[in-house]
Amino acid sequence: MTAPVAVFGAALRRAARGDGASLTLLDRRGALMREFDARVWSVDRRAGDESLVDRCRPYTIDLGCGPGRLGAALTSAGRPVLGVDISPQAVRFTRRRGVPALLADALGPLPGEGDWHTALLADGNIGIGGDPVRLLHRTRRLLRPGGRVLVEVDPPGHHCWRGDVALSDGRTVSDVFAWAFVGADQIAALAAAAGLRVLEQWTEAGRWFVDLRD
Repeated sequence: MTAPVAVFGAALRRAARGDGASLTLLDRRGALMREFDARVWSVDRRAGDESLVDRCRPYTIDLGCGPGRLGAALTSAGRPVLGVDISPQAVRFTRRRGVPALLADALGPLPGEGDWHTALLADGNIGIGGDPVRLLHRTRRLLRPGGRVLVEVDPPGHHCWRGDVALSDGRTVSDVFAWAFVGADQIAALAAAAGLRVLEQWTEAGRWFVDLRD
């Protein structure tokens, strides 16, 4: 059996070399649910990132930071940030970009509880743990009063889904893990259940985002 972080980390290494780094999420029956290209996460800037970076306030915690794309953009803008990821490879790449990063679970204990100005859940990371309400509730506890959670969601019309998935690179299929998808027209109800409200919703470069506050 192969851990999901191993499949993910191998894709990041291929992306860093400029090789093909396609990944797919499969349901328990092996049916295709989503396709990704790890090279998108590894570039210096992805279309739409600017709108997120502009809304971040020091200090920002990037949950599921991947190889540190957003953390590097924030650092370049002079905005302190801490990346958090469960992938050792992601943390190494983030640190190589000059961004502080912690190998940790977003749902576990983290430094600065109650002091962060901004928490980022980009690139689909609202799915972490397979329970968006639990994740948002936990993320809310990281923030200081008046802090914000910036979340990337699916476009309107995409159904909300929770369940077990596996990660595949076409050669290896990982062990199953819990994940979720949330559409832009469903995030308000989930946020409310976590004690948050949608202050702003916007779209850029075909991506959809929300700014959540308590």
